[in-house]
Amino acid sequence: MSDKHANPDRQPNRRDILLTGGSVLAISAVASGIAPSAKAQAAAAKPNILVIFGDDVGYWNLSAYNRGMMGYRTPNIDRIASEGAIFTDHYAQQSCTAGRAAFITGQSCFRTGLLKVGLPGAKEGLSEKDPTLAELLKPQGYVTGQFGKNHLGDRNEH
Repeated sequence: MSDKHANPDRQPNRRDILLTGGSVLAISAVASGIAPSAKAQAAAAKPNILVIFGDDVGYWNLSAYNRGMMGYRTPNIDRIASEGAIFTDHYAQQSCTAGRAAFITGQSCFRTGLLKVGLPGAKEGLSEKDPTLAELLKPQGYVTGQFGKNHLGDRNEH
């Protein structure tokens, strides 16, 4: 059993840093404003979901977490955090591929087989049988998008 709660003054470890700042500065911003049409009003009733998932971003690299103590500010991320949720307890995977696969599918990296960064053209990749959070949100009326790397396979079948 971990003694991480034994010392309240402990410094964040690498796992805390990577996942808080990188893995899940998952911010869920609530939709606001007046929608011009009935369809837009229905869509506005659902919360917006925005996840910022970065590599090697430390817990204290975002002023939403460090409250300005590090001498630099991240005002846009801070604004999003103040309008939504900020996560402080989390776990990270051993590689960016495993972490992304776990988050995008909601499954253990051992189940998806995406444990490490694959080489270009490798057969490893996300399987069609593994649903993604985006695929599950679309029938609920969400429009989804993903920008940047995902390491879930670079062959056409992925």
